[in-house]
Amino acid sequence: MRISPHLCFNGQCREAMEKYQTILGGTLQTMLTYGESPIAASTDPGLHERIVHATLLVGDIELTGADVTPESYRAPQGFFVTLSVQDAVRAKVIFDELSDGGTVQMPFQSTFWSPGFGVLVDRYGVPWEINSGAQPAV
Repeated sequence: MRISPHLCFNGQCREAMEKYQTILGGTLQTMLTYGESPIAASTDPGLHERIVHATLLVGDIELTGADVTPESYRAPQGFFVTLSVQDAVRAKVIFDELSDGGTVQMPFQSTFWSPGFGVLVDRYGVPWEINSGAQPAV
């Protein structure tokens, strides 16, 4: 079993997934537009350039995304995409890159459980928690 975040965008899926690949590495496995998909004929032509499915593989993690129709889009809330990076310096770099153009909710800093932790909402509206170092014992 595997859990994979699927992010919904309002027309920025391609840009976001390409940015995430630049920041996190990995491979963009899929970047399929509505116009290229089997549902093209039944999709408003104004949406044909939007992404119906994107997949970014980073190690064994799969991050997927899509542009939903404008009337269906809702800003993400009630969750964070949590990224754990062993190296605090690398985690800080990722935090800074993801927060560029976004909103920092908790600056990247040392906490009682981590040498570096921060919370942000990126320029695409996706909420992230960036954590570094050893994970707390359960």
